[in-house]
Amino acid sequence: MNRNTRLLIVLIVALGAAGIASYAAWHAVQAMPAREVSVPTVPTVVAARPLPLGTLVGPADLKLVSWPAAAVVPGAFRSTDAVVNRGLVASVAENEPVTATKLAPAGTGGGLPPTIPSGMRAISIRVNEVVGVAGFVQPGAHVDVVAVVRGDTDSTVSRVVLTDLRVLAAGTRTDQVRAVPNAPQAPATVVTLLVTPSDAERLALASAEGSVTLVLRNPLDTSDVATEGTRLTALMGGRSAPVPSAARVAPSVPRHPARVAVPPPELPPPYTVETIRAAKRSQETLQ
Repeated sequence: MNRNTRLLIVLIVALGAAGIASYAAWHAVQAMPAREVSVPTVPTVVAARPLPLGTLVGPADLKLVSWPAAAVVPGAFRSTDAVVNRGLVASVAENEPVTATKLAPAGTGGGLPPTIPSGMRAISIRVNEVVGVAGFVQPGAHVDVVAVVRGDTDSTVSRVVLTDLRVLAAGTRTDQVRAVPNAPQAPATVVTLLVTPSDAERLALASAEGSVTLVLRNPLDTSDVATEGTRLTALMGGRSAPVPSAARVAPSVPRHPARVAVPPPELPPPYTVETIRAAKRSQETLQ
């Protein structure tokens, strides 16, 4: 047996032994029982699908899942009976726990009314593509209200009458969820705003006596807006011709100067010659 044959036999035996050892180790690992770590859990009610604001929750909208007991969500429910037939005051995503802060009180039903905070009111105004900022006034947006009251030239005025109002609904939509993803939303013809009772009176009066326009603002901009308003006379006055200054006014010079009468020269006083002849005296005047 030559050297090459012995080397080939040694390699075959080594590969066979390695294969047998690998198979034995894999089989031993598979035969070992799996070690499961027991984590305490509690049943938690979550949404079975995306639920928009104002939804009256039904049994098909909910499901129970095992939630880690060490990370329980505050206000979560452990039974669906406490959630069914209650309205949502905030939208809930799929598999998100339904908490007490997102539910209206029992017996108030669903829709828009339960979402109105205590002491506030909801009022709707008619809008179009211009008044509604080309359809960008959507639920959750913040707007200012500019009122234009028309009268004669001196009394027509526009002014910001309400600021930082939250939009509750645009048409019948109370959220910005699209039925078809990435589909454009048609501009609504009615917008519902969240106002105080006194603001509701001002908005109703502005709508009845003139016209209103919504001005979209950044939701993070909560600064107050104080304006003096703009009158039509002031608006048109900005385009009037400037009044010439006094330095540019040339004095009026007459083409023919007036003739001034020259007084005649004064004559010298006459000379008087007095003559005395004996006892007779006479005077003669020389011209």
